[in-house]
Amino acid sequence: MSTRPNILASFSYVPLEETLEIAPKKKKLFLGIPKETSFQENRIALTPEAVSVLVNNGHEVVVEHGAGEGSFYFDNDFSEAGARIVYDKTELYKATTIIKSAPVTADDIQLLHPNQVVISPIHLPFLKAEMIAQLVQKKIIGIAYESIKDDAGSYPIVRSMSEIAGSFAILTASKYLSNIDNGKGILLGGISGVPSANVLILGAGVVGEFAARTALGLGATVKIFDNSIYRLMRLQNNIGTRCYTSVIEPITLAEELMQADVAIGALKPSNGVTPVVVTDEMVSNMKAGSVIIDVSIDRGGCFETSKMTTHEEPIFKKYDVIHYCVPNMSSAVSRTASRAISNVLMPLLLQSADMGGVEGLIQLKNSIRNGVYVYKGCVTNAPIAKRFNFKYTDLDLLFTSQS
Repeated sequence: MSTRPNILASFSYVPLEETLEIAPKKKKLFLGIPKETSFQENRIALTPEAVSVLVNNGHEVVVEHGAGEGSFYFDNDFSEAGARIVYDKTELYKATTIIKSAPVTADDIQLLHPNQVVISPIHLPFLKAEMIAQLVQKKIIGIAYESIKDDAGSYPIVRSMSEIAGSFAILTASKYLSNIDNGKGILLGGISGVPSANVLILGAGVVGEFAARTALGLGATVKIFDNSIYRLMRLQNNIGTRCYTSVIEPITLAEELMQADVAIGALKPSNGVTPVVVTDEMVSNMKAGSVIIDVSIDRGGCFETSKMTTHEEPIFKKYDVIHYCVPNMSSAVSRTASRAISNVLMPLLLQSADMGGVEGLIQLKNSIRNGVYVYKGCVTNAPIAKRFNFKYTDLDLLFTSQS
């Protein structure tokens, strides 16, 4: 027997208001792309194809004359994409958002206006306290694009540049093994009846993985060293073939270096500095004419004999071993690198416009917030604040207090 529910006379239905999320008003962006004059930089942060997409979505883009020439993108390419070409830097820096492929310099800071947004890499060894102080004083919003995360929690631009560096390191080693640059005349992959070159890779991260892929693809014999068993396992799974792997143990490493034709340094930095695992003595026992490519040189390098070189003078010899220690290796294949950076930044800029501007994007997306190092008068990057003795402000707390 069913019973009816007992409803009191005082009971009543009260309709509630429906709460709808109010989408932020779409904002027109004003973007400026300057010509880089330092750091041996040939890349450009937005390609003409990306500029075309932005312009077709109603945004304004100004490009400094000659900004893309290092990547074989010319003024005509940007002009046809809808950008405005300017010849005066002061005119370009009237843009509300400046997008650079090289770190901000002291000259750039002088041209910046209060409350501008600057999207660029940062290079800690060249960063100075007075530069940070000026950015803070001008209330600049500074975003380090190498610290931007994607939805998966990885760093897409860093990964792309690492993939380039790994592949390019092997191609560079192959070049210096040949007779073209007075090398000893070895073909990296060998041929029938002639053994291939021995390639030793220090580090099983993204750089090491793509160096291994390229070397194996060319037919070389590859040996990989890393102190993380997990990274070694992951690398072997990713490349899909069994190859020699080892932890970094000095006696074994020294023995293998004596047999190596190529040694690639691609170790991850610890506390901002790459550990030196190959001593002067180990290098002195390497074969004459062998090649060292130290990809880790921008964080100190992992060979004791390494010293920074340039794209103009990329190599030096010590103990008859060729050393290639150029930082920013991706700038040597600038067109590929530019497209990789542009592929990440262009969708983010479109997204920021939909969210009411770059500030709205920062507030709504933690992944972008991770790249902000100065924000409207506050230093929001803990390592930078500690290094230069600035007050550190947590960006999450800052937004919480404002809401």
